Amino acid sequence: MHIVIMGCGRVGSALAQTLEQQGHTVAVIDQDPTAFRRLGPGFGGRRVTGVGFDQDTLREAGIEEAGAFAAVSSGDNSNIISARVAREMFGVENVAARIYDPRRAEVYQRLGIPTVATVRWTADQMLRRLLPSGAEPLWRDPTGGVQLAEVHTSTDWVGHKISRLQEETGVRVAFLTRLGEAILPTSQTVLQEGDLVHVMMRTDEVDKVEAAFAKGPEEEGGH
Repeated sequence: MHIVIMGCGRVGSALAQTLEQQGHTVAVIDQDPTAFRRLGPGFGGRRVTGVGFDQDTLREAGIEEAGAFAAVSSGDNSNIISARVAREMFGVENVAARIYDPRRAEVYQRLGIPTVATVRWTADQMLRRLLPSGAEPLWRDPTGGVQLAEVHTSTDWVGHKISRLQEETGVRVAFLTRLGEAILPTSQTVLQEGDLVHVMMRTDEVDKVEAAFAKGPEEEGGH
């Protein structure tokens, strides 16, 4: 796949190198030509000097053949405008923008542009480790109807199978984080103390799911 990246800072350069190592072709756009030094001499992709929302600059970077576009410059406005141009003018399917202001991130998410709000994510994750409660959405589909969220799980669920958690709460467990490692559970996987549970669920059922996770399993009457 051809991938265009706007912004050759630490994130953009690391992303470019990783993608190239995975066999993709990459073009990096930055206003500052000296920023391309971060790519190192071994980088074989295109280096395009300019602004990422300029259509000629994007064309020079190969946006018309691109399957993905990442806007990771230091400016929120530039990132979101570039992402929208890539999506709406050039029809790039996979688009993501890094956003520093968490209040803006949700607005842009509703426009169908997946956002990564770095500061908010870090702060929220730290808070959730200190004060676990409820559900923290990690991703929403563009319509807002379905979300991936980390849901605080009562210790009463420890020792029970994922299959039972799914049956009683109506969610799909996407993955667990166990001792810092992400694992894909099977229906036979048993919840352990300290597991972080990430689930797919309907947005309109968040309150119901939070309550079920907090309450613990139903009493097994008659079994």
